[in-house]
Amino acid sequence: QLQAFGGGLVQTGDSLRLSCTASEGTPKDYGIGWFRQAPGKEREFVAAIQWSGGRTTYSGSVKGRFTISRDNAKNTMSLQMESLKPEDTAIYYCTADTSGVTTVALGRGEFWGQGTQVTVSS
Repeated sequence: QLQAFGGGLVQTGDSLRLSCTASEGTPKDYGIGWFRQAPGKEREFVAAIQWSGGRTTYSGSVKGRFTISRDNAKNTMSLQMESLKPEDTAIYYCTADTSGVTTVALGRGEFWGQGTQVTVSS
C-alpha cells in the first residue's frame, strides 16, 4: 500500500514537499513516482524513481523545478517542488510497480495511493 501526504495551499513561487510511504513488505527494487490530475484534464506523469539505483525520470513541465528522491531507512519517496506555478495545481497521486520506473512513468503502475491536493494561488 502507498500513503501519500504533504499537499497544501501555497502561492506562486513557493515550495512544497510531497511524500509517499510504501508499506513494509514492498519488494526492494521497484519503480515509484507521481502522477497528477487537474480539474477537467487528463492524468499526467510528473516524476518517477527506481528504488534500487535511484534512476529518475521527469516530465518536461517539471524538470528543473521538481526533484524526486527516496529514503531507504524510512521507506519513503519524496517530491520536492520548487518555483510552483498555478498550473501545478492538481491532485497528486503516488504510484508504484515492481516492473520498474518505465512502467510507472507510463501510468501502468500496479499500486496507487490516495491523492493529495496541491493548490498554487496566483
